[in-house]
Amino acid sequence: MNWGTKVIIGMGLFMTFIIVLGVLMVRSDDDALVENNYYEKGLDYNRDYQFKEKVIKDNALPKISVLKEGLDIQFTFPSTGKIKLMRTSNKKLDRSIDFKTDSSYIFKINTAELAKGRWRMIIQWKNEIGTAYLNEQEITLP
Repeated sequence: MNWGTKVIIGMGLFMTFIIVLGVLMVRSDDDALVENNYYEKGLDYNRDYQFKEKVIKDNALPKISVLKEGLDIQFTFPSTGKIKLMRTSNKKLDRSIDFKTDSSYIFKINTAELAKGRWRMIIQWKNEIGTAYLNEQEITLP
């Protein structure tokens, strides 16, 4: 076999590899890097940014404590809202929790059923007079 034949075989194998990767990409059902409704989220970006800035302005950042038995989220005032726990490695593990703080402005989350590792936590809440806030941060569960 001469070198020309080897070059043709190598090019054929490379083209086959590229075609197989293209077919696998097209047949993939989900894409974890892009959300299904990212256009709507883009339109709401300014509103969300204002809610995040309001947290800083009002000094309303919740204190998050990661404990063995779960998460303790302490707010600066009575609050109600929604917490989204998002696992970037597996969208099927995402959780959404509605909450209302107790008399000491704390909400507890049991993490026994949650996988260990990094999570993205998005907290949307309102205080007792209706002011809306938004906070996003990464947490690591032990």
